[in-house]
Amino acid sequence: MDLTNAIWRKPRRSGSSGGNCVEVADNLPGVVGVRDSKDPGGPALTFGPAAWRAFIAEVAGRP
Repeated sequence: MDLTNAIWRKPRRSGSSGGNCVEVADNLPGVVGVRDSKDPGGPALTFGPAAWRAFIAEVAGRP
């Protein structure tokens, strides 16, 4: 998966102190990328939009 044109962003709650954060790229058609903010050149996971929505709903405790 080519994530060269991904625009990565940190969640608003991550703050600016570093810590354990992920970055999300949701600007690419048909895929959402997730990577470790401390290792931006490292591996990234990719999810289809439906799988990403299901993951977020589960984390947020929504059906």
